[in-house]
Amino acid sequence: MPQYLSPGIYVEEKASGIQPIAGVSTSVAGFIGIVSDGVVMPPQPGKFTTKDDGTVEPVLYTVAPAGEPQLITSWQQFVAHFGEIQNDTTKKNSVLAYSVYGFFNNGGTRCYVCRLNTANLTVAGVKSALQTFSGIDEISLVLAPGATDAAIQNAVVDHCTNMKDRFAILDGQQNPASYTADLVKGSVAPSNFAALYFPWLQIYDTVSESNISIPPSGYIAGIYARVDGERGVHKAPANEQIRGIVGLDYRLSKADQDGLNPKGINVIREMNGSIRVWGARTLEGSDSSEWKYISVRRLLLFIAESIDEGTQWVVFEPNNRNLWAKIRLNVTAFLSNIWRDGALFGSTPEEAFFVHCDDSNNPPELRNLGQVVIDIGVAVTKPAEFVIFRISQWDGPSNN
Repeated sequence: MPQYLSPGIYVEEKASGIQPIAGVSTSVAGFIGIVSDGVVMPPQPGKFTTKDDGTVEPVLYTVAPAGEPQLITSWQQFVAHFGEIQNDTTKKNSVLAYSVYGFFNNGGTRCYVCRLNTANLTVAGVKSALQTFSGIDEISLVLAPGATDAAIQNAVVDHCTNMKDRFAILDGQQNPASYTADLVKGSVAPSNFAALYFPWLQIYDTVSESNISIPPSGYIAGIYARVDGERGVHKAPANEQIRGIVGLDYRLSKADQDGLNPKGINVIREMNGSIRVWGARTLEGSDSSEWKYISVRRLLLFIAESIDEGTQWVVFEPNNRNLWAKIRLNVTAFLSNIWRDGALFGSTPEEAFFVHCDDSNNPPELRNLGQVVIDIGVAVTKPAEFVIFRISQWDGPSNN
């Protein structure tokens, strides 16, 4: 307490108790893929070296170390770390390179890339890369483009499930024998922390000067980022055009999708001359699940992670009613902003969410354990997946 020793007016600053909760990033992707040690690296601009015979040669970039994630914020930065697109056996990086290119071309702005120098993606290599991702808190999307092996996909899904702050984007099988759900998704386990997309995309390869197949996950991650930026994480990343492709490996019909959509397989379709993502479901695989929509799962991840990071100041504060009031104030302000953005259902904040932190859920026995409990409920807006117009004939208004 300050001391007042002489008469006068004293002005003191007092903390308001407002600790704003900032929303965390929802579209920072973590890529895992193959880049050979022998990949040819581009020259560094303006840097040259003189050899003993007097010839001048450009200084090349050095390929990024294997197993160490690199922050990449542009296609040019990817090239400087991993080389231009190359598909030769000893200079291979094309699947990863095209996937990262598709990410940026479709709206992505920030990603981490972890390269493996093996001939193919392996379970051990992917698990090792995932372990390095565990320490990067801002990663919110995880993908290993082209990896359709069930063990690898399940490892990616398990990583996201255990971390509880990120979401997996998976590729469907490239050439299934038929369009049945089990053949398209393989043996990947059901999960609401993952979404799977089918079919693979067709792009023009500047190296071979022909069309080639590329897995969709990198392009889809870019669409997630684009929709998050333009509309918000509560908007389903669907009914969106895919940029930078020339076609699809398979042209699926509505009848084909009827057997895939209920099993959580998101179909990419060519419709009216436009290639669009035409699915918005997780791999939960059940129509009755409260987590069947991608936007619902990702919104709850966003809310939980934002509150987690934005309330760290609470730890070790005196556990009393003043603290509870501050918590209610800050969480309510955060959720009010989310409601105003249209992410929560309700005409008023009271209809859209609640925040309880008082004597009813913080009795003495919990306070004696050093715990403070905050109960939060949100009414999430779900996507209009099935739009039904009921049309009938009308004889017009009566003249009577």
